[in-house]
Amino acid sequence: MADLPLPIGAALNVADLPTFRDWLIEGQRDLEVQDFLSPDVLLGDWQGLVTQACADLDGFEGRLGIHGPFYDLPLDIKDPELAPLLSRRMVTAVDAAAALGATQMVIHSPYKTWDWFNFGNNPRVGNAPSSAEATIERVQANLRAAVTRAEAEGITLVIENIEDIDPSWRRELAASFGSDAVRVSIDTGHAHYAHHATGAPPVDYFVTDAGPMLAHVHLQDADGFADRHWPPGRGTVNWHAVFRAIAALPERPHLVLELADPADIPAAMAYLEAEGLAC
Repeated sequence: MADLPLPIGAALNVADLPTFRDWLIEGQRDLEVQDFLSPDVLLGDWQGLVTQACADLDGFEGRLGIHGPFYDLPLDIKDPELAPLLSRRMVTAVDAAAALGATQMVIHSPYKTWDWFNFGNNPRVGNAPSSAEATIERVQANLRAAVTRAEAEGITLVIENIEDIDPSWRRELAASFGSDAVRVSIDTGHAHYAHHATGAPPVDYFVTDAGPMLAHVHLQDADGFADRHWPPGRGTVNWHAVFRAIAALPERPHLVLELADPADIPAAMAYLEAEGLAC
C-alpha cells in the first residue's frame, strides 16, 4: 500500500524522448516506449531504433517497458498458418525489449464484446473444452515461445484490457500461465468505455479485481463513448477512485500517461498534481 500522490511517467515514441528527457530523468519516472507496436518497426531496423532510444535515455534509471505488437495479431488466433507468425512477432518484440533494457511488454487482451455474450452459449461438452477454455489454451500455445524468452530475459508480459467486460477473465488468463512473466495491465480509458458502452464495472473495479496481478496502467481520460486518450481532467473518469484503488495495491504498478498528444502531458500533470493524486 502506498500513499498519495503517486509518481507517474508516460508512454512515448522515441521521437518524443528528447522533448521529455529531462522530466523523465529528474524524476526517474516510469517510461513505456511505444514504437515497437508497429509492424514496420519489428520487420525493419528495430535494432537501430533501440540504439537511438538508448542514446536519448542516457542517465535514465526509471522503470522501462515497451508496447508490444497487436495490429492484426489477436492472441487467440486459430489459423494454423497464422499462429506461428504471431508467435515469431511476439518473440521479436521481447528481443527488442531486452535489447532496450526494458522489463515489461504490453500486449492486448484477446477478449471481445462478443465473447461476453457468447461464451456461455458454448459450454464444455464431455472432453471438449468450452469456448472460454479453448481461448485460454490457444493463447497459451501462441505465447509459449514469447513467455519462455521473457522469463529468460527478466521481462514481464502485461495483458491490457481492450473490449474486456469482465476484468476477471484477463486476470485468470494471466494466472493460467503459472509464470511471473505474465501479469495484467489496465487501460483506464478502455475500461471507462466498456463501463459506459457495454456494462462493464467502473475503472476502479478493474484495478481492485486485478489486485497483486496488476503490473502496469495506461492513464488516459475519456468520455465513455470512444477511446479518446485525453489528459486526465478532460473526460469523466473518476480519478480519485482510480488512484485510491491503485494506492491500495501491495505493489505500485508502472503508471504511464498514454495520451493522443504528448504535448498534453504538462496539462495532465497539472491536473493530477492539483488533485493530490500524482507527482
